[in-house]
Amino acid sequence: MAKTRRVEKVWKSKPTVEGAGVHLRRAFGFQEVPRLDPFLLLDDFRSNEPPEYQRGFPWHPHRGMETITYVLAGDVEHGDSLGNRGVIGAGDVQWMTAGSGIVHQEMPKGDSQGRMWGFQLWANLPASHKMMDPRYREVAGVRGPVREIVTDPEYLDVALPPGRTFTHTVKPTHTVFAYVIEGEGYFDPERDPYAREVVGESYFDMARPCLCGNHSLVAYGPGDTVVVSTEEQPVRFLLVAGRPLNEPVAWYGPIVMNTQAELRTAFREYEQGTFVKHGRR
Repeated sequence: MAKTRRVEKVWKSKPTVEGAGVHLRRAFGFQEVPRLDPFLLLDDFRSNEPPEYQRGFPWHPHRGMETITYVLAGDVEHGDSLGNRGVIGAGDVQWMTAGSGIVHQEMPKGDSQGRMWGFQLWANLPASHKMMDPRYREVAGVRGPVREIVTDPEYLDVALPPGRTFTHTVKPTHTVFAYVIEGEGYFDPERDPYAREVVGESYFDMARPCLCGNHSLVAYGPGDTVVVSTEEQPVRFLLVAGRPLNEPVAWYGPIVMNTQAELRTAFREYEQGTFVKHGRR
């Protein structure tokens, strides 16, 4: 018998500055590990102001994790230590497995209207895969090679018109969350705002809304079905699921390992110029 997932916690993404001065909103990061295992971070870099994003993310290293970049408007030019170069355009998804180590840069360019809209999700790698060869997956269409990733992820962009219900089956073993990017919706059928934790709202608020709007991160509890509905307004959201690793996390900046000793080794190798284990292809 299907069990609908209930919302356990809701919070809003927070403004922050990363890279060389990119203004973005962080939906979650270090403080939410291990709640959203295997996912580590989600950044929302939607902006209509070029000065907020043009400085980009100059050369920086990654090891032990994966970055998933999804662009809705504008372009992101990228390059790396393997000799790869390219552009992530509107509607594109790039799944980069850093593995044993890669040094890359990402430079947002925006579109003709100055818009740069996109998201970057970080996913952890298990200890058995942290030192694997780096690789890229460029994804188009409904189904793609992303499904071969070890954490068995699912990443959906869902647009729901007013007065509709979206029902989707998810694996009961997986971590599931939603991030609202437009409109507002009800993210469980019971519509009980007091059955979940809401960050940033007073416990004495007797008029707590059960609608979730733009910039809301919705963390789900156990179950095998997600149900989202709308009334007067439409909603658009990212729905993400993945198999938790249940492993220790040693994380500093762009390096994610299992132990502090591995973390120290990674930064020492970066300083010594031995970080990248695989050359140009």
